[in-house]
Amino acid sequence: MKSLSEIDTTSKRASRAAGYSWGISEEVGKNIRMLEMFGLPGIKNLNDYYKKKKERKFENINIINADNKTVKTEFCPIIAGTNFLDQAKFLETLKEIKFHKIAYPLLFLPFISRTSEIIGKRILLKLDENKFLLNFNNNIYSNFLKNEILEVATNVFVEFIQNSDSFSEMDWKELYKLSENTFVEETESLKQSGAGAGLTDND
Repeated sequence: MKSLSEIDTTSKRASRAAGYSWGISEEVGKNIRMLEMFGLPGIKNLNDYYKKKKERKFENINIINADNKTVKTEFCPIIAGTNFLDQAKFLETLKEIKFHKIAYPLLFLPFISRTSEIIGKRILLKLDENKFLLNFNNNIYSNFLKNEILEVATNVFVEFIQNSDSFSEMDWKELYKLSENTFVEETESLKQSGAGAGLTDND
């Protein structure tokens, strides 16, 4: 079994050989490492993407808006992801973002996961019928359970989820009240035995 370090290094070098800068290649290496760590087919999708990239010229996108449409072919997932990450603070204000046709969208996913960590919010990513809930780049909840290649997502939807507690105020108050039973009322004897409370110098 290949180590995560090997996956990172090989993906980075392959990306440089495929024509990306060393800076972007390093980002790809981190991304594929993350996908494989979470059990998603990163190497398989990256390898197939680079084979197809020789034959087709995927479209780059620099400025990302609320609704993004390609002119001729699918968006390059790596350039789209890099710019999404760079523009994260602005994009957060849009709340919802759409892309029409992203090639190999699993390669786009890690950039969105890392965005979740940067802005401190969960992000819902939909790749056609596949859904991914990205939690601060720590874990991914998804209905995508296949070890397969996704060549294109026709409809890509990104939604920034506002932070909120998963429990009611009543739940919190009841639990907090229970926790108060651990509070110990300070007595004179506790004051005497507390840290630094002794009157005798042992030196």
